[in-house]
Amino acid sequence: MKMNDSNFSIRFPQLRRILQRCVLAGVLVILSLTHWLPTAWADVYNKEILLNADFSNRDLTDASFTKADLRGSNFSHSDLRGVSFFAANLEDVNLEGANLSVATLDSARFARANLTNANLEGAFAFNAEFRKAIIDGADFTDVDLRDDTMEMLCAIAQGTNPVTGRDTRDTLYCE
Repeated sequence: MKMNDSNFSIRFPQLRRILQRCVLAGVLVILSLTHWLPTAWADVYNKEILLNADFSNRDLTDASFTKADLRGSNFSHSDLRGVSFFAANLEDVNLEGANLSVATLDSARFARANLTNANLEGAFAFNAEFRKAIIDGADFTDVDLRDDTMEMLCAIAQGTNPVTGRDTRDTLYCE
């Protein structure tokens, strides 16, 4: 019996789908190697354990670290705009000079974190914990914080953010 293309596709539909996927994967590899694809998609590190990881000086815009354990990690001078650190453990993390604008920081733990000169403008941090954090020169403009957290931060707030030019105490509405 002679087999034509239509019989082949009827008898071997799984093989046809596999071949289509292989061709698509090959095209994607070629496009990425020739730089026709975008070079960065948002990284996802949800629920990862990344103790003492070095993310310094990186563009991590829109990355997600939801519920990640990042104790002791270094994010200094990184672009973290739109990042999700929801419920992440950021104890002893270095965020010096990091841009955390419009980031999701709700329920994150910043105990003993270094936020010197960080920009948190527009971040959502309502249930974030900042116990013993260093916030010298940090910009908290339009950050959603609980009243008790704002009081605690006002007790230690000092300095001016070198990028935005805003006084830390003013951005926290300290008296």
